[in-house]
Amino acid sequence: MTGTNKKKTGEKIVVIGSNSFSGSDFIDYALSETGFDIHGISRSAEKPPVFLPYKQNPNRDRFTFHRMDLNQDTSELKKMLLDLKPEYILNFAAQSEVGPSWNNPEHWFLTNTVAIASLGSFLKDQEWLQRYVHISTPEVYGTCEGVVREDAPLNPSTPYAASKAAGDLMLFTLVKNFNFPMVVIRSTNVYGAHQQLFKIIPRSVIYLKKGKTIELHGGGQAVKSFIHIRDISKGELLAMLHGKNGQIYHLSPPGLNAGIAIKDVVRKICDQLGKDYGSSTKAVAERLGQDKAYVIDSSKARKELNWEAKISLDEGINGVLRWVEDNWKEIENQPLEYIHKP
Repeated sequence: MTGTNKKKTGEKIVVIGSNSFSGSDFIDYALSETGFDIHGISRSAEKPPVFLPYKQNPNRDRFTFHRMDLNQDTSELKKMLLDLKPEYILNFAAQSEVGPSWNNPEHWFLTNTVAIASLGSFLKDQEWLQRYVHISTPEVYGTCEGVVREDAPLNPSTPYAASKAAGDLMLFTLVKNFNFPMVVIRSTNVYGAHQQLFKIIPRSVIYLKKGKTIELHGGGQAVKSFIHIRDISKGELLAMLHGKNGQIYHLSPPGLNAGIAIKDVVRKICDQLGKDYGSSTKAVAERLGQDKAYVIDSSKARKELNWEAKISLDEGINGVLRWVEDNWKEIENQPLEYIHKP
């Protein structure tokens, strides 16, 4: 990979939210592409290998897991960071589901805003930190249509988006006043093998295999911009190593016409499995606050980081199909709905 150094050893990366889909894929990728020692932090115990790709990485001996809660174990976390003195920190930890954020918005703000304010305030004084990579979301912009670049105004339309926007704004005060070495990543809809099963692509595959009807909120009209998780991990590593402090980087498929309606994604999956789309789906009411589209411009990352998205949606969906098929005995009895944990 351009710009990385597989021979570089001794330096450390801390990944907060290491059990998350995005965090675990980044760890797997960084173990393969760099010589860094990596420490993962999550509030829950490590998941089975079917959901954590790094567990089968041949360089797994360079990864150490620490079970800590960003909200509950703040002092312990800060002490550990002082002991490790990692050169790089990536923060994937978040309450990230949109719909449930209406029910307990305070939980979203505790993790996505208050904990971020505490962590950032601590990290701004640490001279050993070379880069803090903050994982944000384009949902902070509200509906994303046309040319949405990194300087677009924030216009969140859900408690989740508002909590993320508030956390982002807090961190940028540290950049402005203390030269906090942060870069921010906002990527479109990630997907791929190992993803949470309640997400639309793996859930659709599982429903079709079980003969269950797929419910499409708003008839599946919302336009998303799906990008494979491995392309995102590559961009995050490039931003960590070569990004400019205080900058936001969008990661999305190329072109302003990269968006695709949810119903058309599900249709692709039906076609791949030889299922009839009409009889396999049904329209239900749209989710509250559902934005119409998420299509953002990522030319800045392509130019400044020499990043590009290489995995097509068809290729990526095929990868999810193979993953579900190969791990069906472990997957078929797993819950398919989001379970909220405060």
